Amino acid sequence: MEMINHTVINLIIFVLAIYVGYHVVWTVTPALHTPLMAVTNAISAIIIVGAMLAAGLTEGATGRIMGTVAVALAAVNVFGGFLVTQRMLEMFRKKGAKADKGSAKATTDAAIGGTLTGATR
Repeated sequence: MEMINHTVINLIIFVLAIYVGYHVVWTVTPALHTPLMAVTNAISAIIIVGAMLAAGLTEGATGRIMGTVAVALAAVNVFGGFLVTQRMLEMFRKKGAKADKGSAKATTDAAIGGTLTGATR
């Protein structure tokens, strides 16, 4: 029996991953979308570490360049995912929560500023 080429096996795995990922994403209810986005971003950040290791261990220049491009694109994906997740979480906050957040920040800034200048009450 003849061995199957590794490229064919990797291509089959890639196509199956696309198929499964498509069906998993489109069956998620809207209430679970934001938490799953956050987890997916964390997993993508871990994948970047593996991609950096794989790109660094590659012997050929083409593999190293493609690995570097893959790491850069994955980093953009993670950064954009965290921004989208943050915007989605902001939509669920109440209007008064933003004002409280600002006043808490002002209190913290005043406390830090008072400490740095040595002012006491």
